[in-house]
Amino acid sequence: MGEYSKAISYYEKNLEILQQSLPSNHPDLCMSYNKIGTVYDKISEYSKALSYFEKTLEIQQQSLPLNHPDLAASYNNIGMMYDKMGKYPEALSYYEKDLKIRQQSLPPTHLDLASLYLNIGMVYRKMGEDSKALPYYEKNLNIIKNAAL
Repeated sequence: MGEYSKAISYYEKNLEILQQSLPSNHPDLCMSYNKIGTVYDKISEYSKALSYFEKTLEIQQQSLPLNHPDLAASYNNIGMMYDKMGKYPEALSYYEKDLKIRQQSLPPTHLDLASLYLNIGMVYRKMGEDSKALPYYEKNLNIIKNAAL
């Protein structure tokens, strides 16, 4: 835990320095927000992680095209936090936003899509909707099988 506390402290100091010299919606702040959010995720402080990932997304939505891969990654990060917090409908909503972008920007056999299909399937399973989970598990499996060939 001590190393994570140090990491958070260093990242927050870095963020303070950036905030003094950049506008509050500057894209360069996203990296700091993401790093802090990632550390909070690693120590299971999901609501704090979510807050930082949401700050990243807010800036990205103002500065990036709607189909940018960084937006997809932010949607995924937020979806994962909601998933870990047991807020499955919210997780599903963000995973679906991620999926929409990745389906447009990646080949249909990309491993990132396989991972996302698995996440969506698992959320449906946790919600007790196995019939909705199954097609996502099948898509995941098909990509994994083809990647192994």
